[in-house]
Order: sequence, then C-alpha cells, then structure tokens
Amino acid sequence: MKTIITIGRQFGSGGKEVGIRVAKELGIPFYDKELLQETAKKSGLCEKIIENFDERPKSLLYSIAMDSYMFALPGSGVGDSLEQQVYLATFNTIRHMAEQGPCVMIGRCADYALAENPNLLSLFIYAPLDVRMERVAKRQGISPERARTLIAKTDKRRASYYEYYSSQRWGAVDNYHFCIDSSYLGLGGTVEMIRAMVEHRENPVPSPTEEDPAAVKA
Repeated sequence: MKTIITIGRQFGSGGKEVGIRVAKELGIPFYDKELLQETAKKSGLCEKIIENFDERPKSLLYSIAMDSYMFALPGSGVGDSLEQQVYLATFNTIRHMAEQGPCVMIGRCADYALAENPNLLSLFIYAPLDVRMERVAKRQGISPERARTLIAKTDKRRASYYEYYSSQRWGAVDNYHFCIDSSYLGLGGTVEMIRAMVEHRENPVPSPTEEDPAAVKA
C-alpha cells in the first residue's frame, strides 16, 4: 500500500473520528497531534509554542510577544517570524512523515504540503450545521447554541490558517480529490467509502473498453 490520506474537516463533522477509524482498518499510522510532537523533536522548538500556533491564523499581538524568541531553523530566513518558522517546521515534518509510508494526516494544510506527492488522496469532510451542532453539544456537554458558536469560531480559525498558508480556499471542492458529507452515509459508511476509494486506487479495475479495445467500436 502506498496511499497517503489527508483529511481537512469542518468542526463537528466527525472528520477526526473517520480518520482514526480509516487508519485502524487499513493498518496504517494516524497523525494529528502526533505531528506537533514530531515537529518539536525535529525542529528543536518547544512543543508548547508549536501548539499555540497550531492551525491558528496570524495573531499580531501573540506574534509580537513571541518573536523575541527567534529560533534559527534549517531553511528559514533570518527575518522569518516565529510563526513562519513553526509553519515551515510543520510543513517539513508533514513531508518527512509522508516519505515514511502510507498514513492518515489530519488538517494543517497537509493536502497542500503534499500536493505533488503521487500517492496523495486528499479529502475534505463536512456535514450540515444541525448535525454538527448536535454532535458537538453531546460530545462536550454544552447547549446547541454554545455548540454553534464554537463551530463558527473553530471553522473560521481553520479556514484562516489554511487560506493564509496555501492561498487556496478552505473546503473548496477543486482543492481536494473528494469532498464528503459524513451525514449522508454516517461515520461508519464514510469510513467504508474511503476504504473503497483506497482499494480502487491501489488496485484499479480496468473498464470494459480497457479490457476489450473492440468494445470502443461497438
């Protein structure tokens, strides 16, 4: 198996759970917060600092406060802000982990970082707002209205991060191989569909015309 799966996701869509289950069923590594730990280890940056910048848009006040701690990362310019260095370190870690073999990666512009990788399968998972509100409210023990506010805030943050670093629109269909409504088949059905995609990609079935050239003339 060679396929590397990246998953962008709306908050409350179940994208992370789908990713965990896909990785488990395919027997491949799953990377979410693990990417932060690996980034810290490879870059020498404090993991707490990396967490503070994780999938967050530029924060002027925080950047000013933290830029006094200028770290020299390999490949980073002298004038790079700490925020830029964290992104570069994360970007390099994503590529390094992809070189190790098939895996599932969540968020962090992984689809953009691996856009030229021939083994990439990039997905974006979404769901209707009411479905996401119900899931978030139940999971976190909060009211539906608080869930709505949290969803809006988290999605805005993820979109800002993705769009700033990739110059592409978060969730736009032309930026991914597939965009999937997880409510249509449910999380279990979504996992099975992704498995089928991977299996077809790994072992493509010839179309009738590919099997029999004469069929083209029929």
